Amino acid sequence: MSSEVQTQIISRSPNVLSGTSVFAGTRVPVQTIIDYVAGGHSLDEFLDDFPTVRREQALELLQQIKERLGDAQI
Repeated sequence: MSSEVQTQIISRSPNVLSGTSVFAGTRVPVQTIIDYVAGGHSLDEFLDDFPTVRREQALELLQQIKERLGDAQI
């Protein structure tokens, strides 16, 4: 993940939710989308509930997770 892309998708600051990784430009923790998907919710439900997250951010994050899992030896 390049740092340029990463800053557009995820940000961390000690001043925002105590340094929790959030979607850039929001206060929505990245963990939230993982919890939604794991709970059987759709991407549209997540985006409806967290309108500050852009669809492009969510899709790019999910794609990066997919790629990393594909490379992982679990």
